[in-house]
Amino acid sequence: MPIATVNPATGETLKTYEAMGEEEIERRLQLAEATFRTYRTTGFDERARLMRSAADLLEEDQREIGRVVTTEMGKPIVQARAEAAKCAKAMRWYADHAARLLADEEPAEADVHDSGAARVLVRYRPLGPVLAVMPWNFPLWQVIRFAAPALMAGNVGLLKHASNVPQTALYLEDLFHRAGFPEGCFQTLLIGSAAVDDILRDERVKAATLTGSEPAGRAVASTAGEMIKKTVLELGGSDPFVVMPSADLDRAAEVAVNARAQNAGQSCIAAKRFIVHTDVYDAFAERFTAGMKGLRVGDPMDEETQVGPLSSERGRDDLAELVDDAVRGGATVLCGGERPDGPGWYYPPTVLAGITRAMRVHREETFGPVATLYRVDDLDEAVLIANDTEFGLSSNVWTRDEAEVDRFVRDLEAGGVYVNGMTASHPALPFGGTKRSGYGRELSGHGIREFCNITTVWHGA
Repeated sequence: MPIATVNPATGETLKTYEAMGEEEIERRLQLAEATFRTYRTTGFDERARLMRSAADLLEEDQREIGRVVTTEMGKPIVQARAEAAKCAKAMRWYADHAARLLADEEPAEADVHDSGAARVLVRYRPLGPVLAVMPWNFPLWQVIRFAAPALMAGNVGLLKHASNVPQTALYLEDLFHRAGFPEGCFQTLLIGSAAVDDILRDERVKAATLTGSEPAGRAVASTAGEMIKKTVLELGGSDPFVVMPSADLDRAAEVAVNARAQNAGQSCIAAKRFIVHTDVYDAFAERFTAGMKGLRVGDPMDEETQVGPLSSERGRDDLAELVDDAVRGGATVLCGGERPDGPGWYYPPTVLAGITRAMRVHREETFGPVATLYRVDDLDEAVLIANDTEFGLSSNVWTRDEAEVDRFVRDLEAGGVYVNGMTASHPALPFGGTKRSGYGRELSGHGIREFCNITTVWHGA
């Protein structure tokens, strides 16, 4: 795939870039290693000062970088600016909390009294250069939620961003440079996917994090396993959105539309499978379908647009194939379902009912504004369908029955259970999945410790 900015609203190639050669990659690896040796010794106060400076700059730039993001991957402009603001919030959160999250820990004396030590503590030390392989769908947020904790922990970052968002990738390197971080603390590598393996095998790279597809995660995990390097993987998702009889249907349907259509449905944590109790199925389906049908699709630079184009022609083709397969298998199209004519890679908000296990859409992730509706008779059947997927990123449950909440929290196979609300990432909350959605956690204290050497320090008497 070429490294290029291609406007998904028009299909026009606006700018192309040459991939970095071996000499430039080597120079940047040397720089990362050298910078880490000194940056790791900086204090939390200095790191926090730099991170807050970067957050201030990002807020100042949010209109400009918002337009770049929208141009490169089609996110509606209002959502692009909101993404930039969210990144600044996360940067400040880690600037405020990193020292506490990584403070030395002293076990209770009663727990270590027989260890023979006069004093024991646990210290969190940075690992070194961390390679981040990041996707295009949240091209700022996915990077910042790695970079903010990694840099605050004393690591340095190497970014291999998606090939269709090169301007965003270069902006991020420049952002940290302008904020005053030492040269080499955060570098963008303009490279294709084929170059990742060699970089990950380099001894100077100590760990890797990837957000992306299952095949990409498998490839990175395989190499990292061979090299005995730590990885964090956030892969696909096919999140269930369960609605039970006691739910506030108006609110549930309103949130369901946003949960499915945000970023044109191109989100791993977007709700995708809507599992509704038969007692409220018809009422929910009517509200939800009306909401999806009423979304404004159009030019992503228009402030009123709610759903822009998909990021690529291939992505739209893949989505359309899933819908066509479901229709051939007997699914009912409640709205949408047909590719529009004209320029750009648009696909209408679509709701499918009558889904069966034989359909591809039941097994595969729908990365676009396509929702599937399931009718269930009871909680047990809801849990069964919710867990009938290889993915386990997050989940949504709508009920006012606390006993039902307890069951869902106990039995849903996911990294998160959001009750009467929409799944959303927040810097203070751990984020990640189970099963083929990956492993490890981003954000919160769990995320900042992923790329630390957790060191036991034992003092003799």
